Amino acid sequence: MKPKLVEPTSPSALIEADLDALFRDGKPIRREFGNGNRLHMDRPLPFLCVHVGSPQDAAFHIVSANASYLIAVDIDLAGEVARLVARRTRDHCGAFLLLDIGELAEDRFLTEDVPFLPPFEIALACGNTAAEKAALKRFATAASAREAKYRTPRVDELSPTTSAEARLWDDPGDAACLTVRFAPIYRVPGTRRVYPELHDLVVANMVDSSLQAVSAFLKASSLEQPATHRALGRRAYIDAVVRADRAIDNVASTFDFLLAVTPINAEPAWREFQAGAFERVPALLYRPLEFEVAAQKRKLYAVSLDHLEDPLLTRLLSEKQQELDLQLSMLAARETPRFVELGRALYGSVEPSLAARARTILERAPRVAPVARQKLDADAVAAAARDMIAGYRSAHPDFDASVEIRGDLPAGLLVTRNQLLVSRDTSLPPERLTALLSHEIGVHLLTYFNGDAQGLAIFRNGLAGYEGMQEGLAVLAEYLVGGMTAARLRLIAARVIACQAMLDAATFEEAFHLLRRDFGLDDHGAFNVVLRVYRGGGLAKDAIYLRGLLQILDHLRNGGSLTPFWIGKISAAHFGAIQELNARGLLRAPRLEPAFLSSDAARPRLKKAMAGIDPIDMVET
Repeated sequence: MKPKLVEPTSPSALIEADLDALFRDGKPIRREFGNGNRLHMDRPLPFLCVHVGSPQDAAFHIVSANASYLIAVDIDLAGEVARLVARRTRDHCGAFLLLDIGELAEDRFLTEDVPFLPPFEIALACGNTAAEKAALKRFATAASAREAKYRTPRVDELSPTTSAEARLWDDPGDAACLTVRFAPIYRVPGTRRVYPELHDLVVANMVDSSLQAVSAFLKASSLEQPATHRALGRRAYIDAVVRADRAIDNVASTFDFLLAVTPINAEPAWREFQAGAFERVPALLYRPLEFEVAAQKRKLYAVSLDHLEDPLLTRLLSEKQQELDLQLSMLAARETPRFVELGRALYGSVEPSLAARARTILERAPRVAPVARQKLDADAVAAAARDMIAGYRSAHPDFDASVEIRGDLPAGLLVTRNQLLVSRDTSLPPERLTALLSHEIGVHLLTYFNGDAQGLAIFRNGLAGYEGMQEGLAVLAEYLVGGMTAARLRLIAARVIACQAMLDAATFEEAFHLLRRDFGLDDHGAFNVVLRVYRGGGLAKDAIYLRGLLQILDHLRNGGSLTPFWIGKISAAHFGAIQELNARGLLRAPRLEPAFLSSDAARPRLKKAMAGIDPIDMVET
């Protein structure tokens, strides 16, 4: 008996079934047709970006960065699929716009005899309806408002000179259409080589202009506009993004940077320094690394970010790659002169204005002699920490955090991922307990927990450069619960001075004597500050506490909200990125907000901070 031949299913039949599932069940479409043809729709949207051409073109990456797109190498297939999607989706959404995006054959305005970089060409065309013309006008306005690395766009009417430049469809039927062609300014003239930075800038600008055009089209079609055009962007992570994020997290999980550069013999080192009349640098011991740095770097850069189809997420993950690379380089250079300079690249220098603020604090904040009283030991602090964690867990059962007392840490507390470490040498004044736990648990652990709920590990581990804002929030938390003492503020300022001295090549002993002589720190206090700053060979991190506090106070004074910072571990530089991801529906609201924010004691202090205060005004005790 001959086997029964099965007729291949046509693309139209497949797409019809996909669209039925999309409209009925909200099931995203990710349909591959072979030979590089693909339809992607992460939800029902009133537009489709289309590109017919090479996957090496920037236009390919512009189109595939959208939430609704069609990539094709076959123009006939593109027409068949696009018209079907347009018809079905217009019936579902009430209106529909095809965006035909491609590239001009050459960068016609760039010649060898121009004395400066000329404008670059963007050519547009559309149908005759008012909605299409509104889309074209908005695209032209948005694109013209941008620069692409020293060159300003000039928008003209499309007059194609080659078949590749022409519109994909002379007659798209009754589908509204906007055609976009732009000069390939991202290529090295006369070659196929690419300027990567310029390529990424062109892609980001064109994607944003396209979404603005869709928003204008919807308004002209008397349909509801999104609150922001960015809400029309991707609302789901494709598998490539999740895989890249997981692979980067696998590297990040192999080491804890701060633990690796923190001495394990702080108290013996203090006694040695004291015994040497504060003139000989004590020997500092560190944990041996449990991994090979070069091997982790190979894993880190084996993570491909080429096919994530989302310029914003690509940028965030690329920045994290670079930050982890710097941290790994620092661990390889631990206890060598290179460690300091690599740390300067990671944390920056101490800007003169920050140093001046620190000196002002040290001059104005009262020097309070320590009062002999009973202090809380590690066991008492750990017990209180477990109680606070239990409170958060009662509000959300998935608040997964633990407390461990360690004998290999300097006095104090340290958060690593979802664990709070308490040094066995901790000795804490009772009035500082709530402030310190609010700092470590209410900010560091809470943002790890909230970030873990966002779907990508980068939000719990921290976006690149997140630490400054994290520490600024954590210090603000100390103030909000009424625990900002003069001694604590002076300590934060002293760290800035010590960082500046270290980066200016002062020795361990010189920095120690500077803090004692010029700023009145006691022997043990000055040693602890210098130990933190000179660990690993010289770590510039400790300047971020005051810098971050000043940033968050400026943010509040300018009307900013604290809520976005509880989403995960983010930096001030990424505030715009977080707003975009939130508008696109990719981020969840924080599962928990810090308990201290809802306290009666915190409300008037937060109101005071929002009105504008100086750090010195935060001191109450």
